[in-house]
Amino acid sequence: MNTLDFQRDGAALFRAVLSPADLEDLRALADALVGARPGARLSDAKGLAEKLAATGVVGALAAELTSPDTRPVRAVMFDKSPAANWAVAWHQDRVIPVRERCDVAGFGPWTTKDGLTHVAPPFDLLARMVTLRIHLDAVDSGNAPLRIALGSHRLGLVKADEVAISAQNLRTEICLAQAGDVWAYSTPILHASDRAEPARRRRVLQVDYADFELPGGLKWLGLNAQEL
Repeated sequence: MNTLDFQRDGAALFRAVLSPADLEDLRALADALVGARPGARLSDAKGLAEKLAATGVVGALAAELTSPDTRPVRAVMFDKSPAANWAVAWHQDRVIPVRERCDVAGFGPWTTKDGLTHVAPPFDLLARMVTLRIHLDAVDSGNAPLRIALGSHRLGLVKADEVAISAQNLRTEICLAQAGDVWAYSTPILHASDRAEPARRRRVLQVDYADFELPGGLKWLGLNAQEL
């Protein structure tokens, strides 16, 4: 792990988590499920939930930062390439995927992304979650590394028109990585990324973890569609 403190800074780097075999498996998954798209939300990838469970090398990191009850509740594969090379402005992840709409006080608004139902939960719920970014390719300073605003996970919900200013007032970390490294973040941390210069491939599997159930009949979508 690097010198960042997860509780204070909202981020930590874990080196060489994935074996070469694990890397090849996830790269094959990226090629099969993402294809020519820049990314895809994964809700029914065979064997993925088991690979990312708390008993595995990746999920064990989330368990270390939360509790042994943690499990993956959302996975998104990002695939930047010369054909899909985009920038992302400073923002805060605010929504979670659920199995179906169930109106509960404090949850909303509701949206649909890639055909999946999402809702914005209360901030204290987001603050209990951990996001892992599993790097399938090396990320140097020119290959669109994520930028994070250290400590921003403790700001609460930040208004959209105040996100950039809030990030600029905090120390920024450029999240470099080698293939097989995993960056861990507090889910509501402020983050952004630039276009790759020059355009190169940069595959990242991003997984949100939670060690709690949702209230009022809401259910996590999770990664196993057969459980729906």
